[in-house]
Amino acid sequence: MSARNAPRTGLAAITDGQGGFVLDSVTVRAPIGDEVRVAMGAAGVCHTDYASLSWDGPLVAGHEGAGWVEAIGPDVRDLAVGTPVLLNWAIPCGQCKQCETGHANICERSHGIDPLTLGSSRAGQEHTMWQGKSIERAFNLGTFAEFTLVRRSAVTPLLPEIPLEQACILGCGVMTGVGSVLNIAQPKPGDSLAIVGCGGVGLSVVQGARLAGVTKIIAIDLRQDSLDRAKHMGATDLILASPSDAGHDQLISQTKALTAGRGVDFAFEATGVAALAFLPLRLVRNGGMAVQVSGAHGPVEVPMPWFWWDKRYVTPLYGGCEPDRDFPRLMRWAVEGALDLPSMITKTYRLETLGAAIDDMLAGRTAKGVVIFENGRSHV
Repeated sequence: MSARNAPRTGLAAITDGQGGFVLDSVTVRAPIGDEVRVAMGAAGVCHTDYASLSWDGPLVAGHEGAGWVEAIGPDVRDLAVGTPVLLNWAIPCGQCKQCETGHANICERSHGIDPLTLGSSRAGQEHTMWQGKSIERAFNLGTFAEFTLVRRSAVTPLLPEIPLEQACILGCGVMTGVGSVLNIAQPKPGDSLAIVGCGGVGLSVVQGARLAGVTKIIAIDLRQDSLDRAKHMGATDLILASPSDAGHDQLISQTKALTAGRGVDFAFEATGVAALAFLPLRLVRNGGMAVQVSGAHGPVEVPMPWFWWDKRYVTPLYGGCEPDRDFPRLMRWAVEGALDLPSMITKTYRLETLGAAIDDMLAGRTAKGVVIFENGRSHV
């Protein structure tokens, strides 16, 4: 059996379903059919990864990453071993109604609408083994691992000019923020936009607004250092929110004062705090669009007058990602410098210090943390 057809064993972060994880070895079988085995190079750390620690498991954690093609199945004819690739967790089938109508981010195969007809977005059975049992991967990726096995439609070749530690954050946070602006809101040059929460997704919203030519970009956060990052990314106005402003009256007044009293054309929420999920409705003008991009969970009471008049409220998934359209242009902008990836990354870690990366993220000490797999290239 050649090395490419043999299983590979490597370290991975395994969730315990109770908010924690362990680092242990897993074995990843050789790819079959349209599968691709990837030696990980870098993985972004996201709030969703923290949430996944409490999901039913165990799971191989992580859903944002980049690496090198280490082996390919017999049906994969357009990738070579050694190719650097970006991993994409919304894995389109290309055949369902959503994919055919330009909504690959909500592919019916990915969302399990008709598994008998469309199959699954995951790799085949027993793709990863842990302690003698098959284990699933978060978002069918599991990027906090030295190796992963995915469908061909889950990877996009990378431009070689982009280091993997920068490229990896394109696969979730950057795509979500930039895409929600350009694909969903679609502001025009001269419009105004506010973003509540300036972490990784919020900063990507700022960059998307700048790329769209938005004239007034209002960044809102509780932390001054987060606002300073937003200004560096292109925010024109900064509002340091006050914890004592429980009803947000002061925040709303400040936002309206910056927009001739009417409110912004577009307002985004990227905090992940359920109580703030509908705050954008109070920041937009009549006829404006409120966009919730954080995936906030939990029950919230919303007074119906907040929706008045002609306001739209949307909760886009993954920035409306169409991989073949979006990732090439994000890469091009990154190479050209129009999309600033280096400034997004506050700190890098090893897989062995993943716990510190999560702690730093939760404490607001990082905009984006990235786990580096120092030996990744040597596995190819």
